Amino acid sequence: MIERLREGVWWIDGSASNVFLAVDEPTSSSRAKSASNEADATAGDDGTNATVEEGSGADATAENGDVVLVDAGTPGDADAIRDGIRETGYTVGDVSRVLVTHYDYDHVGALATLDGLDAPVYAHEPDASYLAGSDSPGLWPHKALLQRVTEPLLSTPSLPVETVADGETVGGFTAYHTPGHGPGHLAWINPALETAFVGDLVRESDGDLAASPWIVSYDTDTVADSVVSLADRAPPFEVVGMGHGTPLRTDGDDAFERLAAELR
Repeated sequence: MIERLREGVWWIDGSASNVFLAVDEPTSSSRAKSASNEADATAGDDGTNATVEEGSGADATAENGDVVLVDAGTPGDADAIRDGIRETGYTVGDVSRVLVTHYDYDHVGALATLDGLDAPVYAHEPDASYLAGSDSPGLWPHKALLQRVTEPLLSTPSLPVETVADGETVGGFTAYHTPGHGPGHLAWINPALETAFVGDLVRESDGDLAASPWIVSYDTDTVADSVVSLADRAPPFEVVGMGHGTPLRTDGDDAFERLAAELR
């Protein structure tokens, strides 16, 4: 299933976590789209249930932009991601870059199984090294052990892995280091799209946001600090795309600030 959250931003509902597609400003890493892939992605009046009209040209916001994949679900989500991208009028081969929020089985799994993906992957350390296969999670705390146990279920993708630091930009996205759920966790915010992809820093339930819980986090005090820091530093945004739960389409920064106020 894929839904358009706003112009140029889509949500792919994966088997265990959310995956997102966005059309960003073009960068030197962008590749031209083939004429055979051009199609128009339109949505209903409420912005949901995207449909495609073949041969009618790419979405107006995407005409000169880069197609960006944010996170990549589990290894078994490859078909769902491929089909979802196709519904927007693009193909996996049109993806110019992949932005990873963190190294977890359900967020990076399809990077090695998504046939046709040929794009650099951006992540923070130590997650970038985990993705590249040059390092592995430790055995402590409990969340690191979980990552270590699930590591054999993942294949190292044959894609270039680029390391980013807090505050760096990739196209129109800025990386915000938000550790706690994991040591290398990132939030990616695009002011032009008014969208924040926050991975597992928070989760959604009945329209409210909650901080990542202890059972799946390295340290919940650090999670809380990261939520507050992001609320203080981030530019305004409407959409919040989190790893688990239903994305917020509007007033995302207000919801984030309410959570930060509870955690201060």
